[in-house]
Amino acid sequence: METSTFVYDGDCAFCSKCARIIERWIPTRARVLPWQFADLDALGLTVAECDEAVQWVGADGVRAAGPDAIARLLGDSNPLWRAAGAGLRFPPVRAAAWPAYRWVARNRHRLPGGTAACAVPSAARD
Repeated sequence: METSTFVYDGDCAFCSKCARIIERWIPTRARVLPWQFADLDALGLTVAECDEAVQWVGADGVRAAGPDAIARLLGDSNPLWRAAGAGLRFPPVRAAAWPAYRWVARNRHRLPGGTAACAVPSAARD
């Protein structure tokens, strides 16, 4: 793969808003796209993985999910954002990031930009 890819849930308004923030403020060479429009087979991802958390598939084949994927995305940016990504990979921060990520994922429909559709798993939406 020539380009890294960051995959998010395009059916979730909160996730889509976060993706727009990434595209506007975080200079990265990675493609940022909703999993609903991604070639998941080519990326080696499943719908279940993408429904559970954001995903990173690096040009080097490295895969990551949730806050680890966010750390990889930040690491693919300029020095300021790379430092933030390194901080997110620091073991104590990483240990706290996963529970925080899971809480956000469970409550994204209540967060700014979220909608009721964000609370429904994609399998139930189809």
